[in-house]
Amino acid sequence: MIEVVFFDLGDSKSSKETKDQYDMVIIGGGPAGLTAAIYAARGGLDTLVIEKSSEGGQIAATEKVENYPGFISIDGLELAEKFSDHARHFGATISNKGVRNLSICCDKKTIVLDDSSEIEAKTIVIATGATHRKLGVPGEKDYEGKGVSYCAICDGAFFRDKHVAVIGGGNSAIDEGLYLTQTAAQVTVVHRRDQLRADKILQERAFNNPKMDFVWNSVVEEIQGDAFVNNLILKNLKDGTQSDFQVDGVFIYIGLVPNSALFKNLLQTTHDGFIKVNPVTYETSLPGVFAVGDVIDKELRQIINAAADGASAASSAIKLYF
Repeated sequence: MIEVVFFDLGDSKSSKETKDQYDMVIIGGGPAGLTAAIYAARGGLDTLVIEKSSEGGQIAATEKVENYPGFISIDGLELAEKFSDHARHFGATISNKGVRNLSICCDKKTIVLDDSSEIEAKTIVIATGATHRKLGVPGEKDYEGKGVSYCAICDGAFFRDKHVAVIGGGNSAIDEGLYLTQTAAQVTVVHRRDQLRADKILQERAFNNPKMDFVWNSVVEEIQGDAFVNNLILKNLKDGTQSDFQVDGVFIYIGLVPNSALFKNLLQTTHDGFIKVNPVTYETSLPGVFAVGDVIDKELRQIINAAADGASAASSAIKLYF
């Protein structure tokens, strides 16, 4: 028997009384998990979604979504509600309890919720997402959604003809910085080293882009503003001096942390914790257990392909196990 323990310190409320057995249990209620629920329930499976936080995941905390097909612009919370309403429409149950323990023995999959109730599932879909690695500096949390962003594709259009900073020096930072030059007036990359870590081809594009410049050997000490971000306090790591750096926004790319630590002893993951899946079926290294969305090893992390992951996993589960 393999056991993984989950801890949930928050309050728990269930949106609907849960049963003790389901065809599919989905852990995580973001776009990937809720789309899996839509396809599973519509396909005739008795389906449960467990989401201890906000239904809809990160999009519920997004002010505006402008890149999801069918909606030129939609409030993130509204889109999240549409996902969950859609899943409920086809009969999926959504529980706001947390998961305390998951045990897998042969074909038996048992999930223990934080109220000690147990649920058996024929199949499981892991859709726990990933968390943007934070700088952890004053002002970062206060200005999230007010000039602090972690997604250029999501928010770049809001900074048209503005000056923005990109924090980081890897592929994501430079790739997203190049994307931002399509709309922003100026993009300044702030990197703690004196050279980039990004692939050479991305570096060449960045250095040759007239809209991009660089601040080397520097880190952000504080993010400041009024209603929106207007200044960064930068520290030079070579001489220790601090300086003001006026910008209209800051995009932070210092990595993602997959919410998979508690699955590492159960499933195959990459060295940085992203769950490995079959690229066609989305099944993990454990039969009957699937994974979707930002928690898996993939390139693009957007609402649209998270939803596609969920649809593919649920369809695969139906074909393989029912």
